[in-house]
Amino acid sequence: MIHKHKNKPLSRKAQRVRFELGQRSLVLVGLMGAGKSTIGKRLAAMLDLRFCDADHEIEAASQMTITELFASYGEEEFRALERRVISRLLKDGPVVLATGGGAFINKEIRDVIKAKGISIWLNADIDVLMERVSRKNTRPLLQTENPRAVMQKLMDERYPVYATADLAVESRNTQRDRIARNVIKAVSLYLQNLTGKLSDEN
Repeated sequence: MIHKHKNKPLSRKAQRVRFELGQRSLVLVGLMGAGKSTIGKRLAAMLDLRFCDADHEIEAASQMTITELFASYGEEEFRALERRVISRLLKDGPVVLATGGGAFINKEIRDVIKAKGISIWLNADIDVLMERVSRKNTRPLLQTENPRAVMQKLMDERYPVYATADLAVESRNTQRDRIARNVIKAVSLYLQNLTGKLSDEN
């Protein structure tokens, strides 16, 4: 699903980030419940960029749910489709892209993201994640007797990989706009440092 927000006056920092991004996209990674879609929409609005949800785009392209795709084709085929969809979305950047929880774990998808965007890990602790996912009953991985143990296992497996993202921003139980502004600040510093390194090399 792609959302384009109506033009609003951008803050000075947002204007600078928007300009310095060029064609690079902002790609949000993290576990279910980290707030990738919710915060991504706020971030896109603040930067006047399109918001894309990779999972929604995959479901639209395949006419199947993520759960159905996994069950019918297995993870390898699903990741191949996910990679193609993410590549297509990033080709027309800049956008703000929310990815599925397992996308960044796949090296080929990480390479696609690195080539076309800036990866941002929304890092949340287990209490925040469990509180958020408990609001929805649509998480197949958590349909078990001990969903907290499943979430902890996912954190143990995936957080070391998420930590290789270009940026990490804490996703707490606070106003979503505040987290989105923290992302913009982090991206601004990242781009300034990147520009400084390029100047030093030249």
